Amino acid sequence: MNVKKQFMEGLLTKNPVLVQLLGMCSTLAITTSLFNGIGMGLSVTIILICSNVLISALRKVIPSNIRIAAYIVIIAGFVTIVDLLLQAFLPELSENLGVFIPLIVVNCIILGRAEAFASKNGVLASALDGLFQGIGYTLTLIVMCVIRELLGAGTFGGGILNGGEGIRLLPEGLPAMQMVMPVGGFLTLGFLIAGSQWLVKRLEKKDKEAAK
Repeated sequence: MNVKKQFMEGLLTKNPVLVQLLGMCSTLAITTSLFNGIGMGLSVTIILICSNVLISALRKVIPSNIRIAAYIVIIAGFVTIVDLLLQAFLPELSENLGVFIPLIVVNCIILGRAEAFASKNGVLASALDGLFQGIGYTLTLIVMCVIRELLGAGTFGGGILNGGEGIRLLPEGLPAMQMVMPVGGFLTLGFLIAGSQWLVKRLEKKDKEAAK
């Protein structure tokens, strides 16, 4: 178990959004305020850790021919728990995220880590994989939220700071409303993917030079 390698994979080299291009629907739809991004990121991270741990613990018990169905049942159980907790304690966040919380059941990030990692590795390694992949996903959402909220609404910390209004950093009328619309999500994500790919290539080049 290489913790440093797992951390770098979740954060950058195998980032679920920027490299694996998973979970695109929720990423593009809810990244309009910091509150939404943090809420969605933490929800997915908790579900990733819990489902990875349980699937890893049961990996030798679950028959291979029904493993996907079993994974979905396990994931659905944790999604239901998180969804009910949000409705009970953070109803505004639950309303903002809407259908994207129940849709975590079939989120490719969760199913992908269950199939690619948790079903083949021990409980501790699977828990760390879920944590690091969740951190990578959450940080990506936060960066997208900050960029889109700032350029689209002129504020920072929407839903959290200043009574939920966010702190205004740009004068009204200056921000481009398109940034909080779907086109803004695509543009922001495209630039982030390009930047992450440049950084990955740069790190790979440094590793090759160091190995010589």
